[in-house]
Amino acid sequence: MFNFLSRKNVRKILKRKDSDAGDSGKALEELRASVFSKLRSFGSSKRQHKLLLAPTVALTFNFVVSVSIILINKLVLGKIGFNYPIFLTFIHYVCSWLLMAILKALAFLSTSPPSKSTKYSSLTALGIVMSLSTGLANVSLKYNSVGFYQMAKIAVTPTIVLAELMLFRRIVSFRKVLALTIVSIGVAVATVTDLQFHFFGACVAVAWIIPSAVNKIMWSNLQQQDNWTALALMWKTTPITLFFLVALMPWLDPPGILSYNWSLYNSTIIGISAVLGFFLQWSGALALGATSATTHVVLGQFKTCAILLGGFFLFSSNPGTISICGAITALVGMSFYTWLNLNPQQQLMKATSRQPQYILPKSKLSKENADSHERNHGEESV
Repeated sequence: MFNFLSRKNVRKILKRKDSDAGDSGKALEELRASVFSKLRSFGSSKRQHKLLLAPTVALTFNFVVSVSIILINKLVLGKIGFNYPIFLTFIHYVCSWLLMAILKALAFLSTSPPSKSTKYSSLTALGIVMSLSTGLANVSLKYNSVGFYQMAKIAVTPTIVLAELMLFRRIVSFRKVLALTIVSIGVAVATVTDLQFHFFGACVAVAWIIPSAVNKIMWSNLQQQDNWTALALMWKTTPITLFFLVALMPWLDPPGILSYNWSLYNSTIIGISAVLGFFLQWSGALALGATSATTHVVLGQFKTCAILLGGFFLFSSNPGTISICGAITALVGMSFYTWLNLNPQQQLMKATSRQPQYILPKSKLSKENADSHERNHGEESV
């Protein structure tokens, strides 16, 4: 048997089979590298698509819910006579907490913190500013007109820019400052004809500016830097917010909540408002996680212009030529600001698409097969 295997012809056959195995191994490695490169390029294009898609979906979701809840809350605080804005906010957060508890029971909500570096004091601070921001906003909406409410929102934009500069050393470019200035002037002109306010409501609106700015900054930073998801962060902060809303009720809500007419119609409208409140909080958190605090404020000002122009074109309302011109000016500034934000992302996508395809390095087995093939070829030629 040994003599048979040691014959020259048999050795050539075995070496040829070794060579064939080396060729097949090399072909397999090349095929694997080609497939991996295609999958990687597909994944890269998919990530680039998501880079632009995620903020668009989040902002659109927040826009639709915000417009809906503005109309419903006007109905709640006006037509059905529910004059308890803090208690209405409390109902919103209770509904949100119950819906999140259902999602948690169905294993759709992860409550574990993604980052152990997040301090409990940060979550407590966020819960406090959430109660102040949302509660004071509803109180301002009750006592002031929508125009004055939006004028107060204009002051949130420079507050956010100044706070981010002082706390995080974030410098906004001159062109973005110019775009934000155009937006603010346009919204101010658009709402100047509706500046009815109450002295107490004006004080509440001024007090609301700083908590609103801090709320947006903290939401955006905790999601983007500590990798919190929107629902997980809502789950952690909602109990804290509920506690401080209860503390605010005696100070900002009138007495008589138990004597309110809780009819089926009134309760249904308030229930719809509560469900929309959950979606508003969720969509706002998604938008802040996908974009920035300043972009979220610009979106809020876009809602005002969209409602004003929509009423003019769809329902033949006449807010006045000055208001229409102001709304159009604000939309021009918003378009400029959006282009400034999207331009760096598009340049990044172009630069990534021009990069050479990744070539998978040869494995150790492939190298050994290739070396074996070269050695065998050398022995046969000698």
